[in-house]
Amino acid sequence: MTRKSRLLVGCFILMASILSACAGNSANPNENNQPNNGAETPKAETPTVPVKLTMWGGVPEEAGPKAAVDAWNAANPDIQVEYIRFVNDDAGNLKLDTALVSGMNADLYVNYSKDTLGKRMSGGLALDLSEYEADYNITDIMGPDAKDWQFDGKYYGLPTNKSMSFIWLNKDALDAAGLEVPALDWTLEDLAEYAKALKTDSRWGYAHFDQMYTFNFEGVMQNQLDVDGKSAFDQPAVRSSLETYYKMMHEDKSIPTYGEQVSTKLAVDAMFLKGDAAMMGAGSWIFRNASNLTDFPRDFKIAFATVPRPTADAEDYAVSAGLGDVVSINPNSLHKDEAWKFLKWYADEGIMYLAPGGRIPSSKNADAAKGVELILQGMEDQYDMESVKNVVFGDYPVFTSTIDSQTKDVLKEEYEKYFLQEQSLDESLTNLVERHNKLLAR
Repeated sequence: MTRKSRLLVGCFILMASILSACAGNSANPNENNQPNNGAETPKAETPTVPVKLTMWGGVPEEAGPKAAVDAWNAANPDIQVEYIRFVNDDAGNLKLDTALVSGMNADLYVNYSKDTLGKRMSGGLALDLSEYEADYNITDIMGPDAKDWQFDGKYYGLPTNKSMSFIWLNKDALDAAGLEVPALDWTLEDLAEYAKALKTDSRWGYAHFDQMYTFNFEGVMQNQLDVDGKSAFDQPAVRSSLETYYKMMHEDKSIPTYGEQVSTKLAVDAMFLKGDAAMMGAGSWIFRNASNLTDFPRDFKIAFATVPRPTADAEDYAVSAGLGDVVSINPNSLHKDEAWKFLKWYADEGIMYLAPGGRIPSSKNADAAKGVELILQGMEDQYDMESVKNVVFGDYPVFTSTIDSQTKDVLKEEYEKYFLQEQSLDESLTNLVERHNKLLAR
């Protein structure tokens, strides 16, 4: 046998020994090389990958959403939620809609108007929650006001917050002017008189957010925008409300003109909290700034009044309020059941983390009294507690505005021209009714 042949044979023997050893180890997997008596060999566990959800909302994360999500994530390692903030304006809602349509991460999101939710529902971007009705009866848990958010008797979102609009008052300015905190049932003309008495060379008597120009007459109409298919915007409450605001702008000069408010994009809440306006029309969401004395320092106490009725003889008046912050699930989510599990928790427990910022839980499963306590905790001396009790947490007729966006646009375009002195009140109302009738006919 040649030297080369001997080397080849040696290699084959070595390989055979290695294969034999490997085969032996495969047949005896136990550490001590003992038979396993037919028992299944234990397998290493594969780490569970958590489901990841995203929730889009308009509240700054530092005002409660981050604390809520952190609490959920700590208790639910298998379902992790990320909060994404969008600004609740046209640009912000467009950003959210783009995310929903394009398939970006948007498993849950908050709606702040029924019209906006309706568009998303019609576009197939809001899940019909009927399939979860046996698990969570929304009407029973949220109360009958939740039905204001139904479409054809179905829910496409879960209302989580009791929203409320009212008039914020500088109590110190009232006292200096010898004015009482207004009664629950006051009128827009009363508000105008208060604004005139409270204005100074360096302070407006009153200011409010743009959408509140319609609240007075909407409180009379309460979504009854037509009568037998014809526009109801020709009723006296509409004329009286717009006329009073015009007078306050151009005659009393007790409120900023509409042109100034739009062109300068007035930060109404900051203006009030700095003392540059003695009264403000806004909602409960302002509590997150009003109770933040670090970023919004003030040296006056705040009192509250209801949104006034347009005239003393206006009947069946209600205040724009009801339930809000309606959270929907994206039907395109890959994890709808997990999103629903989180949403139930958020409505019953998670919303409490937003209470200090003015979010009052609407679920009967939540501790509403605790929510109220959190809103005012440590700040009782900063508010007139009697008016807080009567107005912020009072019991009086309310409604949820459901006016559609097209009607809103027509309404705004016509009252803008009137406030900007581009056309008369008669012309504005005539145009408003004609244009609204065309919308109704369509």
